[in-house]
Amino acid sequence: MATGNDGKLAPELVHQLFEDHAGELRAFLLGVLRNHDLVDEVLQLTFSKALESGGTSKEETRKGWLFRVAYNEAMGLIRWNTIQRKSLNQLGQTTKFFSNDSPDQRLLDDENIEQIRLALTQLPESQQAVVKARIYENKTFNEIAQDLDIPLGTVLTRMRLALKFLSSRLDHPS
Repeated sequence: MATGNDGKLAPELVHQLFEDHAGELRAFLLGVLRNHDLVDEVLQLTFSKALESGGTSKEETRKGWLFRVAYNEAMGLIRWNTIQRKSLNQLGQTTKFFSNDSPDQRLLDDENIEQIRLALTQLPESQQAVVKARIYENKTFNEIAQDLDIPLGTVLTRMRLALKFLSSRLDHPS
């Protein structure tokens, strides 16, 4: 059975689609993303979606469906990376770890660092694990997903939610 009533595609069919189209999709995504690691992440997301909901596509348009999903995933990742970069820049501007400023300024910097530490402790443990692995251990999202044995999309969502929360807490501390 190639497709189920639930919209899923059989793993064998997804494997065949990967064999048939991964090369073209990789080249297409490299043109969009210009980063091999991100291309691999988006390919993984694309074929995960094919497995979960590819059965909703028509067999004769499945290649186009894959390219559309890949493009949408790539655009989502670009948007997400832009938001993450802005959030991390804001966090970096909020604190200066090595400062030659006055004692008053160093005291304010220490307070900012403490605010960040406190905000991190208020995150759910699942989000804390992702943030700490990404920022303190400098792991890629793919490595984090493998370490935590969760889907890449879940890692990305947890990081996005954590950054949104941290940003709001640091903009409006209680």
